[in-house]
Amino acid sequence: MPIVTIQQFPRDLEQKRELARRITEAFTEVYDVKPESVQLFFSEVDGESWAKGGVMGCDNTPG
Repeated sequence: MPIVTIQQFPRDLEQKRELARRITEAFTEVYDVKPESVQLFFSEVDGESWAKGGVMGCDNTPG
């Protein structure tokens, strides 16, 4: 049973639905498994729970 964990910034529900559909489709084609055996976990992280280069995401200014 494939289990996929996706770590990302918050996304729209429709985007997550589409991604889940496509990832599931890929596993069914490549691994020859039933769609209901594929599990996806979305772990969404906001800027207060993430840093890059020592700078918190919420402190990072665009540009």
